[in-house]
Amino acid sequence: MRVSNVTVRKRLLIALTVGLLIFFIIDVRLGYVQFFLGDKLTGQAKQLWSRDIPFEPKRGEILDRNGVALATNVSAPTVYVIPRQVENAEETSAKLASVLKMSQDKAYKLITKSASSVKIPEGRKISHEKAKEVRALGLKGVYIAEDSKRHYPFGSYLSHVLGFAGIDNQGLMGIELSYDKELSGEKGYVQFYADAKGRRMKNMADDYKPAINGLDLKLTIDSKIQTIIERELDQAEAAYNPDGIIAIAMNPNNGEVMAMSSRPSFDPANFKNVAPEIYNRNLPVWSSYEPGSTFKIITLAAALEENKVDLQKDHFHDPGYVKVGGARLRCWKRGGHGSQSFLEVVQNSCNPGFVELGNRIGKDKLFSYIRNFGFGEKTGIDLQGEAKGIMFNMNRVGPVEHATTAFGQGVSVTPIQQVAAVSAAVNGGTLYTPYIAKELVDPDTGEVVMQKTPEAKRKVISEETSSKVREALESVVAQGTGKGAFVEGYRVGGKTGTAQKAQNGRYLENNHIVSFIGVAPADKPELVVYIAVDNPKGTSQFGGVVAAPIVGNIMEDALRALNVEPRKEQIEKEKAWNDPVMVEVPNLVGMSKKDLQTQLLYLRMDIAGQGEKIVKQSPQAGVKVKEGSTIRIYLGESNE
Repeated sequence: MRVSNVTVRKRLLIALTVGLLIFFIIDVRLGYVQFFLGDKLTGQAKQLWSRDIPFEPKRGEILDRNGVALATNVSAPTVYVIPRQVENAEETSAKLASVLKMSQDKAYKLITKSASSVKIPEGRKISHEKAKEVRALGLKGVYIAEDSKRHYPFGSYLSHVLGFAGIDNQGLMGIELSYDKELSGEKGYVQFYADAKGRRMKNMADDYKPAINGLDLKLTIDSKIQTIIERELDQAEAAYNPDGIIAIAMNPNNGEVMAMSSRPSFDPANFKNVAPEIYNRNLPVWSSYEPGSTFKIITLAAALEENKVDLQKDHFHDPGYVKVGGARLRCWKRGGHGSQSFLEVVQNSCNPGFVELGNRIGKDKLFSYIRNFGFGEKTGIDLQGEAKGIMFNMNRVGPVEHATTAFGQGVSVTPIQQVAAVSAAVNGGTLYTPYIAKELVDPDTGEVVMQKTPEAKRKVISEETSSKVREALESVVAQGTGKGAFVEGYRVGGKTGTAQKAQNGRYLENNHIVSFIGVAPADKPELVVYIAVDNPKGTSQFGGVVAAPIVGNIMEDALRALNVEPRKEQIEKEKAWNDPVMVEVPNLVGMSKKDLQTQLLYLRMDIAGQGEKIVKQSPQAGVKVKEGSTIRIYLGESNE
């Protein structure tokens, strides 16, 4: 059957239309792929072709308030393998295993892995000498990437505060963990392109993304004061072989922690060799125990604020005990202190006297002050593992619990709570949140990214009451149980503490935590220092015997480090038979060098400068110093 020309033309037209439509669809699709999906598909292809050699960022340094590096980094290269580029797996694994001290079987399994790149565990953070050996092998597919590891230049110094970082430079404890995100930075890499067989694609250039270094963290810590405290703790550990020691130094006017340490300690670089209970417990913020007589400062502040006592005019008779609710609560001094003013009650740390103050204040009011001073809750310090202590449930506080709380027994508090509370008692009455991280700084630009400012929680007592507390604490050091902390030329105040340790609901025999909390200068405080020694051996376990002299040593050197000048005005110390001989510094300014021979018979001289006349001296005239102390003398030309 013949098909008409009209039909043929119709069929050709349909075929042509369909063909044009198909070509149009293909063209549209090609255009869409080319112009809209091109970059995306190229990127996906590059991902299949790309091989990355990562570059670790430099972890931010941790510095003290003066810029001294406390945690920094040292270069430590890492070995990477691109399995598809390895030409002879047997030979490569043998040579690599020999240099890196690993089994050949393990090396072979790693370099034949089905992965774009493999990090060799035994080749992580190796020495530069070892990296040089690996590089000298000239093995195809084996690369050395720049890496670093954490370095703590002072060893165990400040270890519980700093914490430590792991093998991947990730913070695992302490400040390293608290500020891990800010310290870490972002990884960089060198990216090259290879075909399915791992061969470099010569027509495609390598990509490089630089690592972004972590931010530097500046602390409130003053390394000069920290060094003094570490020295004193080392000496106390050697002298008393205690179960533990705790130390905190804080600026009472803003909550900045100037130093913090404890024993036992550890080296952050070797934390794996230390029992977890040692490095996991930052005792100044973690441990809680009965404070003993250091807690009496809170009772004293409350009694003064409520006008319940006049320290000079009011008197109290101490027979050595007081009966409360059928219990006989004893004073530490057998036979008691007899008749005394309430200032002497504070100086003598008389338990029955403080029971009387607690009764005058009243149960509800006393516990209200205790809570306002921050006890029973966390201080909020920016360190992990802080405890909140244990307070009596008010429904269970009877006459005995009320009485024992007034002199620091039966409650459980943390060292950092005590330091924050006493700081509020002496700084004019403001309770601050303690803190240890001061600011975050961009190491490349020096820009301050974050800066902490003091956080005042509340006013707990008046300035007038705070002044009376300071005067009382200064008298404790000059004429009471805290004489061991007396420093000639500096007005030091403080309070001793001796607390029995409890176990299984019973107090232990001859096992005490002895403590002392000091403040200086007493008229205008710049530093509060707390020391607690757990079960010191071979000595009388009293805060005034063990802890007070440690605080005195710290105060003397720390105040000089803070450039606080000695002064003549201070309460005269009540002398003991074993006190060192003190001599008054004469006025040397204006004298000639020849005159010195007749002046400093009992003192040493450290002479600086050029000239014939003395133009300056330190300490100043009139300050009393220990016999044999060194006087700094500055020479210059006379103006006459």
